[in-house]
Amino acid sequence: MAKIRSFDGMSALVTGASQGIGRLAALELARRGARVALVARQQDKLEAVAAEIGALGREALVLPCDVESKDDSFAAAAKATARWGTIEVLVNNAGCGRHARFLEWDLADIERMMRVNFLGSVYFTKALTPGMVERRRGWIVFVASVAGRIGVPDESAYAASKFAMVGLAEALSVELEESGVHVLTVCPGAVDTEFFDAEALARMPPVARRSMIRPEQVIAATFAALEHGRHEVTVPRGIQAGYVVRAVAPEFMRKQVKRTTIGKI
Repeated sequence: MAKIRSFDGMSALVTGASQGIGRLAALELARRGARVALVARQQDKLEAVAAEIGALGREALVLPCDVESKDDSFAAAAKATARWGTIEVLVNNAGCGRHARFLEWDLADIERMMRVNFLGSVYFTKALTPGMVERRRGWIVFVASVAGRIGVPDESAYAASKFAMVGLAEALSVELEESGVHVLTVCPGAVDTEFFDAEALARMPPVARRSMIRPEQVIAATFAALEHGRHEVTVPRGIQAGYVVRAVAPEFMRKQVKRTTIGKI
């Protein structure tokens, strides 16, 4: 049950579907035969993605929604369910980010980031999981980040939101497994998308800029993980070594993080 053999005829919902990883995930779901509900704030961008899905001969449902609003999120989930009767695949991808030192980070922005990155995924998961459990069939994808496994300077609030998402996903993967619902956590490194504006790129450590990956790599790894029934995937895979180092030699890892991010030991 954990492995997806085919997406043909499935109904999926993708948050943050207007651009970047979300857009590519929606298009890949459509290419594989799914109908896709598209969630994001900007309706015009969603309409453009829906047109791309239509050109593939698949059905798309445009659902303008700000995921930081509980009411908007539950309403969007209800509309998708009313349209197709079931949502079998949920991709919690919507997110926002910023690079800043904690003492300089506006508190309102920190609160908004937690609502978008963490609570937005909570809302859609809470709204759609009961139906999956009732049918004993469903897949939930949390698009988190390596920053949800390793905290680094200039990303404290963002890392906190992603650590929360990773913890939620890990717990749910165990809670829901016997109910026929599979949970996958995706932890990408820095991805070359609109997510990083000029300010963010300017503050990003050189080692991170050099190691940026294409969003297509994240999509390929995500769908391969779904096909194999995996619970977590990191992209690129080599970053996983950092998790091991952090676990067995935390002080060494701390020094490495300082050296690669702020140039000090």
